[in-house]
Amino acid sequence: MVRPKGAVGVKVKTVAENRRARYEYFIEDVVEAGIALAGTEVKALRQGEGSIAEAYAELKDGQMWLVNANIPEFSHGNRFNHEPKRPRKLLLHEREIYKMGNAVARQGMTLVPLSIYFNDKGRAKVELALGKGKKLHDKRETEKARDWKRDAARIMRERG
Repeated sequence: MVRPKGAVGVKVKTVAENRRARYEYFIEDVVEAGIALAGTEVKALRQGEGSIAEAYAELKDGQMWLVNANIPEFSHGNRFNHEPKRPRKLLLHEREIYKMGNAVARQGMTLVPLSIYFNDKGRAKVELALGKGKKLHDKRETEKARDWKRDAARIMRERG
């Protein structure tokens, strides 16, 4: 069975998650991308290390790159260790790269990584989203809606 276009695959182990992304941005479109990693980077991710809190993706020379993602050095990596904050190539289809690149160039959107995870085949993947930055009043509205939802759930629990 073919999965629907744009759907994200099965997440077996989530390594890093950008929880602030949904607070800071209106998420428009989500795409699953492969990521080109060195051997010690994969080992460090399998240990659960890594951070994408300040990371973003950019289009450079027709290729998509994950910038500012921190994957710390592997403890037993000796001289073959990697650089922790190096740019990493994202593996996407050409039409996806240009679609997202055009949205960034024309509509002022940002490419934000939502999570890094391993899929059911053991491959490292990045959940990449097109996001439009929220203004301060939008963030307040989001907080208000979230608080009301929490209060409503509490009231429903108390009433039984």
